[in-house]
Amino acid sequence: PLAVDIAKEIKQRIRQELHLVASAGISYNKFLAKIASDYRKPDGLCTIHPAQALYFIARLPIESFWGVGPVTAKKMHTLGIHNGAELRDCSLEMLSRQFGKAGSLYYECARGIDLRPVEAVRIRKSVGCEHTLEKDISRTSSVIIELYHAATELIGRLQRTGFKGNTLTLKIKFHDFTLKTKSITQPRELTTLNDILPLAKQLLREVDYATNPIRLIGLSVSNPLEEREETERKERWEQLSLEFSDWKVSY
Repeated sequence: PLAVDIAKEIKQRIRQELHLVASAGISYNKFLAKIASDYRKPDGLCTIHPAQALYFIARLPIESFWGVGPVTAKKMHTLGIHNGAELRDCSLEMLSRQFGKAGSLYYECARGIDLRPVEAVRIRKSVGCEHTLEKDISRTSSVIIELYHAATELIGRLQRTGFKGNTLTLKIKFHDFTLKTKSITQPRELTTLNDILPLAKQLLREVDYATNPIRLIGLSVSNPLEEREETERKERWEQLSLEFSDWKVSY
C-alpha cells in the first residue's frame, strides 16, 4: 500500500477508536515527515514529495528545524538566519564553527538530508492515568476513593495494552499546583488491583495532604521487563569495560 493510504487508515482508526483527531506527515525522511505532520494540524495530511522538498524547506522558519530551540534560534537570528533558504546559504564550516556537532545536522536538513533510521518498534516504558478532581480534597476517605478509581482505570489500561512492569508511581498535584511523586519497585510484576492498590495506599501515606488539598491523582506502572533487561545488559557491558580497563600487564 502507498504511504498516504496507510496514513489515512491510521487517522481513521484513531478517530474511530479514540474519538480524537491526528495529523500525519509523509516524506522520504524523518525530518521532512515531522515537518509535514505539523504543517496542517490538528487534523491534516501533508505529503512532501522529493521534488518539492528544497522549495518547501526554503520557506520554513528556522524555529521549525529539528534541534533548533529558542536559544539556538536567537543565535541564528543574530547571524542573519531566519529561514531554510538562509540556512542553506551557510557553509558547513561556518555552521560547525558556530554550533559544533549540531552544525552538520543543520547543514544537511537545509538540503533535505536526514539519514537517521526510523525505529519501527518502540518499547513502551509506562502506562498510567490521571484524574483531575472536580474540587480539591483533603479528607482521607475521599482521597482513598479517588485512589481506588485511579487504580481501577490503570488496571484496565494495563490489560488493554498487555503492559507489565514492576514499579508503581503515585503522582499528586496539590491545590497550589505543586507536584509530588512517589515510587516503589517490587520484585514481581504489577498486574492486578490487589498488586497495585495496597502499594498506592502505602505511597499515599508518605504524602501530607491534610493541610494541602489534592487537585489531581495519578498512578502509573513502569519498568517493563524489556527495559530492565536492556539496563542489565548495559551494566554488564560497563562492568566488563571497567574490569578490562583495570587490567595491568606484568613482566
